[in-house]
Amino acid sequence: IASESNIRFHKYIISMDDKNKTSQQMHSSKESKVAANKLNYIPETLREVKKHEAAENTMEIIKMTEKKKEKQSNDLDGTNRKHKSKKNKKLAVKKEEAMSQDSNQLIPTPLSHIPLKSLMDIEMELVYIDEEDISFEFSEPVASPSTESVRHDSEKANALSESNDNPLPQIDKQLQMTLQEASTCYRQNDYAAAVEKLSTALELCSKGVAVDDLLDPFPEDISSIASFIETKLVTCYLKLKKPDDALNHSHRSIILNPAYFRNHLRQAAVFRYLERYSEAARSAMIADYIYWLTGGTEQHTSKLIKLYWQAMFEETITREVSFSVMYTPFVTEVKAEKINKIKDIFAKKHPNYVEHIYTDPHGFHILPQRAEGPDLPPQKYLLTLGFRSKHIGKTLERWSCRKLPIFSDRKAPFCPLTEEETNAYWINTGKRIVPVMDFIRSTKLIDNRCPCARGIEKMHYASFLSRLHRVEEESQVINQALAELATVPYLQDISQQDAELLQLLMADAMDTLEGRSHQGRVWNKIQKIGLIEDYLYQAEDNYLKNKRHRIAKAERKRMKKIQSTQQH
Repeated sequence: IASESNIRFHKYIISMDDKNKTSQQMHSSKESKVAANKLNYIPETLREVKKHEAAENTMEIIKMTEKKKEKQSNDLDGTNRKHKSKKNKKLAVKKEEAMSQDSNQLIPTPLSHIPLKSLMDIEMELVYIDEEDISFEFSEPVASPSTESVRHDSEKANALSESNDNPLPQIDKQLQMTLQEASTCYRQNDYAAAVEKLSTALELCSKGVAVDDLLDPFPEDISSIASFIETKLVTCYLKLKKPDDALNHSHRSIILNPAYFRNHLRQAAVFRYLERYSEAARSAMIADYIYWLTGGTEQHTSKLIKLYWQAMFEETITREVSFSVMYTPFVTEVKAEKINKIKDIFAKKHPNYVEHIYTDPHGFHILPQRAEGPDLPPQKYLLTLGFRSKHIGKTLERWSCRKLPIFSDRKAPFCPLTEEETNAYWINTGKRIVPVMDFIRSTKLIDNRCPCARGIEKMHYASFLSRLHRVEEESQVINQALAELATVPYLQDISQQDAELLQLLMADAMDTLEGRSHQGRVWNKIQKIGLIEDYLYQAEDNYLKNKRHRIAKAERKRMKKIQSTQQH
């Protein structure tokens, strides 16, 4: 597999947007012809690693994550473990007692309104840093031999590994020099030149020039090196104020190496630039979790990430006008009576958002203000949402109760709409649903129903964009779906069945980006099942609505007859 990957690397040339090649005027005409296909680019590294070794890698991530957690717990001294265990039990008891005694905790604390300067300081410290170490997904970080021995970033993400027996890959000398030149340009604020150098570095990777061991290179190592280049391109494009280019590279950096927390944090920075605050909050939440999972120890770093997450979360709430939310802390399972009580409290607190109220019934949410370190489990919350539009609220509730998060725009499962009808549905419904889905995910790290749910949501969104002929946005969203799917094994334990679904969905997404389609794909089956299920829900809803109307009509007739009889 590795040798085949190396051969294909030699054949593949990485596509870059013509904006990155403005200095090469001799090739401008050729670049303009392929501009439409730029966002469809998937690095050959990804194709080889994710397609040929998806099964092995997914299970390896799961096993190594478990061993990493076990290793971290075994490293603690026995006395410290007992002390922490007692301390944790006391804290849990106090937390449960306080929640049972104080009903005011149903309402979260007021928004703190973190100043913009604080966000900029966080980005300068954690996002725009020019790191010199390459974080390998399955080994410890390695400093490039071409750089100084002094590390500028003491809290590098430690990739998951069983031991340190395996030697770290040696970066190819030509690639080292190119990366060093890019770093020099970046530090001199010549970001356009840095992009040129990093683009050259990606081309070298595509030709197999990544590590010195050409006979038996590990695809994962090549993937991690490509991710390192992609994440540097993110910062360059942000500095150049080209957020769309930065977003594409941020997705690719995560797809190639989801175990590096800065990849997620840079994705959050791009979302913030684009004013997509819910998605920025989710990326920051994942960055904090990955930081601790992969061995991060600096409380200061985690505190900054949580502060960034909190700022994005609060910005979303402040700007949103179509719905309102309330978080309720809980320890044990919440019964229906308590949920009804929560809804009553919500209605009193948010009287303008009572057209439809529902509490997310599956899983739990976490808040950045209450997220603890790795030693303590996070405080769990129920999320209650209230809407101004009854239609949107009911659609979202139906979506949240299903394993396959698909909402249909069709009156019947196999009756596709015209382009005009699709566009009208998107404006009236789809466009109003997607932001709510993004917000729900901004505090929901895992999904107990289907670990791949977030990736399915984005693939479904991409199918809408495809029918609306918004090609560039579709490609961007599919890349985002791939990034979400690649991160899943690090966020939660998954079964063998879920692992197989994950691999199939990633293969389907890559096929879509490459322009290949097949009716037997798992994604096509999921869409069909989801559409049928959604249609059945709608049919049941319509039946119950008509039944209520018939009962009300019969009651009116009966009352009318009684009144008529009394008059006579």
